[in-house]
Amino acid sequence: MGQHHRAALGPAGRVALVELVSRGASFRQAAACLNVAPATAHRWWWRWREASPAERGSGRWAFDRSSRPHRSPRRTPAAEEQRICEARRRTNLGPGRLAGLVGCPRSTVHAVLARHGLSRRPRGERQTFKRYEWSQPGALLHMDVKRLARFAVPGHWAIGRAERHRTRGAGWVYLHVVIDDHSRYLYVEQHDREDADTNADCLARAIDHLAELGLAPPQAVMTDNAKVYSSHRFQAALAAIGAKHITPPPYTPRWNGKAERVIRTLQDEWAYAHRWDSSQQRTKALRSFVRYYNRRRPHSSLGDRPPISRVHNVRDQDI
Repeated sequence: MGQHHRAALGPAGRVALVELVSRGASFRQAAACLNVAPATAHRWWWRWREASPAERGSGRWAFDRSSRPHRSPRRTPAAEEQRICEARRRTNLGPGRLAGLVGCPRSTVHAVLARHGLSRRPRGERQTFKRYEWSQPGALLHMDVKRLARFAVPGHWAIGRAERHRTRGAGWVYLHVVIDDHSRYLYVEQHDREDADTNADCLARAIDHLAELGLAPPQAVMTDNAKVYSSHRFQAALAAIGAKHITPPPYTPRWNGKAERVIRTLQDEWAYAHRWDSSQQRTKALRSFVRYYNRRRPHSSLGDRPPISRVHNVRDQDI
């Protein structure tokens, strides 16, 4: 390293100080000439005296030494670091998500990734946004649908080579996602259709599930502007629970960003995170992942706590 930003003397000043002492000036006189403390003059004189001829010739003796300790007895063990790095390579998740998988603090995971050069590249300037969050769990629900391919054998995306897909034309499955605005508690169902009846029935079951956790019926439900949400069947379901229907203006999907973001999480950490032998195997793992998401997975917007931490004991039944 070169020079500390608050150093009293730079490399050139340290060389000048040594030259003054070499000509016969005392430490106090040399320090007064360069406006530093006598202890500073003493330190750099002895740094020069103890330097090797090669260091004197290159001027390396005048540079600040690294503050890195020679020993770090509390450093993360090498086996643990290897496990964190391997989890990073396999999942490509950030420190917040990896902390829940490997069982280490977020700061430790970040330090290990940075030490091994596995940190993500710095992002450019992001679009400005304004966060919002309703104050009560269950008061506002976000709803959306994601289409996934149905398959009987893995395709070229998973096996790494192109070949004729034996399940081409097998169709699609649809993830119906309902997420609470305040707690980020997630409810997901997979169906073969995305029509108004399926959406309305899924919303009703999601509300019943949240009611079992102690949440009151929602005051509003936010969706995009798809036609299924403006149908009589879906509007009747909202009227039955007395919930207001909120839709974003055109070309502003960030209004419903919590549903959009959790869909991406489902893709990155469940749907595309493993090499599934078939879509049926992928479907079987959905329930366990949703339970992990709600009860164990750290959520950055909740202070690295899981969504259930904002849901339990809502009605003060334990007081």
